[in-house]
Parts: sequence; C-alpha cells; structure tokens
Amino acid sequence: MYILYGGGVTRALGPQLVLEEGSIPYELRIVDELKGEHRMPEYLALNPAGYIPTLVTPEGEVLHEAAAMMVYLAERHELDALIPRVGDPQRGIFFCKLFYHTNEIQPSTSRFYRPYRYSTDASHTKAIREKAREDAFDRWAVLDQFLEAHGPYHLGRRFSLVDLHMAMWAAYGLETTSDVIERFSAVRRCFELTASRPKVHPLIESLQSAMRRWRAATKPEERPGLKRDQHGSDCRCATRTVATSQE
Repeated sequence: MYILYGGGVTRALGPQLVLEEGSIPYELRIVDELKGEHRMPEYLALNPAGYIPTLVTPEGEVLHEAAAMMVYLAERHELDALIPRVGDPQRGIFFCKLFYHTNEIQPSTSRFYRPYRYSTDASHTKAIREKAREDAFDRWAVLDQFLEAHGPYHLGRRFSLVDLHMAMWAAYGLETTSDVIERFSAVRRCFELTASRPKVHPLIESLQSAMRRWRAATKPEERPGLKRDQHGSDCRCATRTVATSQE
C-alpha cells in the first residue's frame, strides 16, 4: 500500500486526488507544517528538503514532487482516463499544460504565500507579495484564454489529471479561496466541472475550508510553521494517520 505524507493545506492533495480517482489503496499520514513537523528528523529522513508531500510506494521507494507523483501513479496504474498514453496525439499538450502550472502558476503563487524566502529584509514582504499577486493573475489569465478557446478541460472535452492539478491551485487562491475562480470564467468552468466529480468534491471542499482556517489564524509575514529555522531540536515529528483508502 502507498503511504502519502501531507494533508492540511499541502500539495499532497494532488497525488491524493489521483489515488482516489484511481481507487488505489493508500494511507494518508498528516504532517503538520504549522507545527514544524516537516523539519523534524523523522520526516527529513524521508524528504531531506523538508517539503511536503512525500509518497512511499508499496516497494518502499520514496518519491517527492507532487506533480511527478501524479504522473507516476497514473502511468503505473494505467489510468487512461487521467493521462494520455505514449503515442496519443494529446500527450504533448497534456505535458505542456501540466508544466505550465508547475513552472508558471505555482512559482508566483509560492512567492505570494512565502515572501520571506525572497528577501532577508522584512520590509520587502509587502512589495514581494504584491508583485507575486500581479504575476500570478497574469499567468492565470494566459491559461484562461487557452481554456476559453480549447476547453472546457485542458484537453478539450477530455478530463485529465492536469484538471485535478489546476483545481488544487485554484482552490488555494491568493487572498481568498475564490479570487482566482471568480476572476477567470474559463478557469471557473474547468474548476467546477472537476470539483463536481464525486471523489474530488469532498477533498477540494476540505482544502478550501483548511485554507480559510489557515488564513484566519496567520498573517503573511508571521506564519510560524513555515520557516526553516524556527523550531528547536526538542520538537518531534508527529505524523498521524487520518484516512485509508482500500477500494
């Protein structure tokens, strides 16, 4: 069985959505980022970078990077409904759009949420976030134009895991969980179609609820669990299982 480390507001939702859509047995172990559990020795032994998620395969292989996990799972388990096979004419646009999300939308969104990573001067936080917001909306606008012309999904009328990946990032939003969705009509249509899927809907709703709680409890410049050097050596990793799928 797969073991997925993540939960909460982390990008573990991406591979979790593929696991659910494919009815693949897995165990979800929560790693609380706000408590610094991603920087504890037990977790760093699995993922030395201290990032979430981490996926352990049934053979014990340890995988990092959410989008890579999603593709790996879909291809290993031959989930043709989620990914075009080698030789499929749509495989090219599939990877173009997946990498657009990871290389364009994701970085600007990350800068918005973690401005302290980009300057040692706290007075720069506001300017970094404002520029990141501008860049993120610009990148979403390009995608919105594509979906308007070629949608409703990234592969036209064909649903794929790129739509799952997009739904996760759209659900994060920037200032709110709905600002991206409300701003871009074609993105909203793709999001709504994807989020309406029976196995996707509860997980997207859970992410949005977690994001609202996270925003209410933290400030952009004061997010204690996210800084690399904040936690003392006496902290222990407290991963805990909260859900298991054995369909």
